[in-house]
Amino acid sequence: MTSLSLDIPVNKLTEEQAAAELELIANEIAKHDIRYYQKDTPIISDAEYDALKSRNLDLERHFPSLVRPDSPSNKVGATPVSSFAKVTHTVPMLSLDNAFTADDIRDFYNRIRRFLNLSEQNVVEVVVEPKIDGVSFSARYECGQLSTASTRGDGSVGEDITRNLHTIDELPNTLTGEPPAVLEVRGEVYITKDDFFAMNDLHKKTGDKVFSNPRNAAAGSLRQLDPNITATRPLRLFTYAWGTVDNAYWSTQMDFVDLLKSWGFPVNPLTRLCKTVDESLDVYEHIQNQRATLPYDIDGVVYKVNRRDWQHRLGLVSRAPRWATAHKFPAERAQTLLQDIQVQVGRTGSLTPVAHLQPVTVGGVVISRASLHNEDEITRKDIRIGDTVVIQRAGDVIPQVIEVVTEKRANNSQRFQFPDHCPACGSVAVREEGRAARRCKAGLICPAQAVERLKHFVSRNAFDIEGLGGKNVEALFKEGFLTNPAEIFTLQGRNKAGSKSLENLDGWGEVSVLKLFKAIDSRRTISLERLIYALGIQQIGQSTAKLLAQSYMTIEAWERALREAQDRESNAYHDLVGINSIGTAVAEDLLNFYAASHNRGILDKLKTELVIESYQQLNFGFSPIAGKTIVFTGSLETMTRNEAKAGAQTLGAKVAGLVSDKTDLVVAGEGSGRKRRVAEKLGVKVFSEQEYLTLIERN
Repeated sequence: MTSLSLDIPVNKLTEEQAAAELELIANEIAKHDIRYYQKDTPIISDAEYDALKSRNLDLERHFPSLVRPDSPSNKVGATPVSSFAKVTHTVPMLSLDNAFTADDIRDFYNRIRRFLNLSEQNVVEVVVEPKIDGVSFSARYECGQLSTASTRGDGSVGEDITRNLHTIDELPNTLTGEPPAVLEVRGEVYITKDDFFAMNDLHKKTGDKVFSNPRNAAAGSLRQLDPNITATRPLRLFTYAWGTVDNAYWSTQMDFVDLLKSWGFPVNPLTRLCKTVDESLDVYEHIQNQRATLPYDIDGVVYKVNRRDWQHRLGLVSRAPRWATAHKFPAERAQTLLQDIQVQVGRTGSLTPVAHLQPVTVGGVVISRASLHNEDEITRKDIRIGDTVVIQRAGDVIPQVIEVVTEKRANNSQRFQFPDHCPACGSVAVREEGRAARRCKAGLICPAQAVERLKHFVSRNAFDIEGLGGKNVEALFKEGFLTNPAEIFTLQGRNKAGSKSLENLDGWGEVSVLKLFKAIDSRRTISLERLIYALGIQQIGQSTAKLLAQSYMTIEAWERALREAQDRESNAYHDLVGINSIGTAVAEDLLNFYAASHNRGILDKLKTELVIESYQQLNFGFSPIAGKTIVFTGSLETMTRNEAKAGAQTLGAKVAGLVSDKTDLVVAGEGSGRKRRVAEKLGVKVFSEQEYLTLIERN
């Protein structure tokens, strides 16, 4: 098995002998881990493997100064932590756009061709791989050694799970081959179906938590504060992507997959390289047919453009890459009784109908509610209370009503009358021209909107305050402790100021109240983009909030622009609508929000309680256009307009649609007219396409 002298008592070894033996054991265990977990071809017995680990532990106990960074004992045995540290992703961990039909995938291919200006003769190779239903992670290696690991989090900031990921034997501590000096590998942690059922059976016997599905079990196991608990869970993983890399020398996605295997990482054996859309769809069908017999859960496949230079050119849209998409498997369906339709009021006043269903199991999940979207959807499908309906989980996640089984409809059924007044406050609900939803115009006077805005404010991608989930927010609002977001940060000072105190509420006590105050205090520093998103302004999602933060940099500059832009003829207004992807509709919602005195009042109170960090520009190396505002005009020859905009944003530039005195550079192609003349009048630099390419060193 090995040349190690395991029969020599540890207390008889010198430090030099112990150090040499620790190195040999670390290498030996790493080798056997690869044979067992990646190749399924073990060459030693479990008892022999356990003896190696036991010997390693004895050596470390007697020679604590000799414990190695790649020690096998780092896989387990660490003490719990009170909370996870935050890890900022230098390269964001993105989500994927979803496709559901073969036509969607053909559109995906066509969009790539249009964006890159490719002809039908250009072969678009795509890597197809199963979409594992697990938990995303990122692991950073420096000089071949695992240094840190994190969850995806919100894509920009995740949680440090280094010690927990250390417990998964499939993840190498030390890489083989010749990896880059800095290598960030990304993948998915999962639990097999058999291991999931066995673990739940054990938990039932011991009284521990029973999980609803393998993905939740993997997520709960990976986020244990005590890594010793994580070590007892049967976690496994696949790797498939990269983040930050020092000298990424591979030219294709498939080359990277092969390199992952050479470095010691597990990759999914069903990954295939396809040269046509039909070939890609064939692989999709092949994997779908194997879905039920695979040892792990999957919910679709992922298509990735193979060429890395094309991936770079395609860039991102919002929070997803243009060069990849997920093709989800058809949703499972079931029939059930629609018992009631209730209209809920969202944070922006939108009235949303919700179907209350006789509970039914779909895809292993019990469904009792489903969204009906809006009144047009109810009218189009003629959905009525008492109907038998077909429901499905769209993308295996969101329940929705697909159709009515009209032959089972009662003779005395009545069409559903959508309310024209807010069910929460009684105010008139108006349907504006061009909008699908009716909206209560009462604003924060409406209790439903106030509660939903509070929920949004503390949600994961906003302030992310632990202990303020939906039910707690509703309870604190009902009892008068919270009426607006600013009051969250004065809650501790107001507690016990009157006859009521948090400690006296049902489900609360001194310990839970102190934990809540601690969680609130930990969120008194917030980035500008997260604050803008947290305010819950209509049409301002995460991507738009980030665009606004990037454009104005500070809370002071943003507010000044909103004040000045109330004049629709001002330069500030033209600058706002000129921001790429903003436009007049979004600008109007933003300006209307700021025009309301109660919204400005809440923002003023928040500023007294918070530290609002200015927008932090990512490190774009020596990019000559980072932080600059660029306008593209006219027809470009070597790239499409969309490609040019995406490339500029990748290099840290702000892309605008209109030229103003804040524009740094105009790139003028053939046929450029008014924008070029405005730029010349304002003294803004005008570059030809070739001059621009030379500037960014892409020619």
